[in-house]
Amino acid sequence: MKITVITVCRNSAATLQDTLESVLAQSWTGYEYLVVDGGSTDGTLEMLQDVEGRFHGRLKWISEPDNGIYDAMNKGVRMSSGDVVGFLNADDYYQDNGVLETIAGAFAQHGTDAVHGNLHYINAARKVV
Repeated sequence: MKITVITVCRNSAATLQDTLESVLAQSWTGYEYLVVDGGSTDGTLEMLQDVEGRFHGRLKWISEPDNGIYDAMNKGVRMSSGDVVGFLNADDYYQDNGVLETIAGAFAQHGTDAVHGNLHYINAARKVV
């Protein structure tokens, strides 16, 4: 099973590194990671270029103007080739390295149509709120 993870962003250099690292840390490697950037000017693109090789071909990204977050999300869906498609926002991250493996296991069960995760809200000081 191939999982597509989509992150949409624009000028997200302040938070995107944690997002990227959490995807890289996943034990499930049957994924493609798509980043749809809305034309960042803050170092986001340089960050993607720097980390691209660590994904061993599983990262694809584009940077171009869009018509907002939902347009960007739809671009990501159109680019996807996974059996399962999910979104991970540019200021979010997977809490542990087994998230995608758990998702794959849930979809392997007969009748699973959707899954969701528990959220922890963390402020700028990295404290749970």
